[in-house]
Amino acid sequence: MSVWSDAMTLFSALAGQDSFDIRNALRPNSMYIIAAIYLLITGWIMAWIYHHVPLFERYFERTVMITCYLAIALIIFWGVVDRFVFSNQQPWSTTIPPFLFMVMAWFGAAYNVRVRTHLSFSEFRTRMPRIGQMACLWLDFFLWYGFALIFFVTTMRVVALSASNFQIVLGTDNTMQWWFILAAPVAGTLMAARAVENIQDDVKNYKNDEPLITQAVIGGDT
Repeated sequence: MSVWSDAMTLFSALAGQDSFDIRNALRPNSMYIIAAIYLLITGWIMAWIYHHVPLFERYFERTVMITCYLAIALIIFWGVVDRFVFSNQQPWSTTIPPFLFMVMAWFGAAYNVRVRTHLSFSEFRTRMPRIGQMACLWLDFFLWYGFALIFFVTTMRVVALSASNFQIVLGTDNTMQWWFILAAPVAGTLMAARAVENIQDDVKNYKNDEPLITQAVIGGDT
């Protein structure tokens, strides 16, 4: 009943939109159980969307990454021009780009879970028997799901902490840090969804006697 009680407390805090209540509601360790259920449900839903909306599946994370990258480049470029040509400098020109870079990195990590360009040891796995390959793919799923779970819970706590302390991006008057940090738990949700999507494809390939291990290409399509 403690998990159910903590879940109701969290839902009540989220509905009230009070950062202090949300921060306190996220403290119990039962949040890992609640988050595990949330990530499993949202993972299956997102995997269904990925399979039925190819445009979203292929371009969502990459669009966020490219947008952040271009925004960083534009801010830095204009900061150089503004400083050396107009002898002026926007105070936020050196504080906003790091946050945008973190958003880009988090969404990039989620995308690369799908294309399997992280450590996968594909050369070694291709030499294994088929059952061993499938076991490794299940291991990948549990590792990525566990990482996404820890990442989601801890970053949600960081978001709540930042919001409750009213942390403002340096050099700005009213731009809150948690607006950017919130991208972390969102990316954690996408990591779990990509892990679910991958294992669904792997199980399907195993049943259909299709190749399980393919060579990952950095920058390749899903």
